Amino acid sequence: MMPFSLFDAVVPSNLQILAAVDALLDKAAAFCAERGTTEADLIDTRLAPDMLPFGYQVKSCAVHSVGGIEGVQAGSFSPDMAPWPTDFAGLHRVVQTAIASLNALDRDAVDALAEGDTQFAFGETRMPFTGANFLLSFSQPNFYFHASTAYAILRAQGVKLGKRDFLGMPRIKR
Repeated sequence: MMPFSLFDAVVPSNLQILAAVDALLDKAAAFCAERGTTEADLIDTRLAPDMLPFGYQVKSCAVHSVGGIEGVQAGSFSPDMAPWPTDFAGLHRVVQTAIASLNALDRDAVDALAEGDTQFAFGETRMPFTGANFLLSFSQPNFYFHASTAYAILRAQGVKLGKRDFLGMPRIKR
């Protein structure tokens, strides 16, 4: 039986989808240029009035990938409510910084986080987790939610995207 690796369960998939989100930003920029739409207008687009906009969705992909791991390292994770960039260059920086940070992680150090205590803290809400349970049952589903929502916002605006744009480059056997 292969031992469980928290690193393998989280980091490679985060890297795959973050690279795809980074490529979505290029398609969004090209769409804006073709349509004469401002970057800020597309970045501020929402799927529904009570949902946060595209820029927040992209930023949250970084927050729930490397930010989730950093939260587990610190023993506590709180949502990042800081403003998101209002241009594609700034969103690229957020995503590319997350990718670089994930690539710099030590496999053994991430695996060692599995059983450590971690709490989700937001206002008065406190939710206790192990590191693995936080990453796998809270942060990772949030990561995919925000990546999917960013993709859906672009599709809803008419950006030509397909499933492959969301999936990015699968890790095929070589």
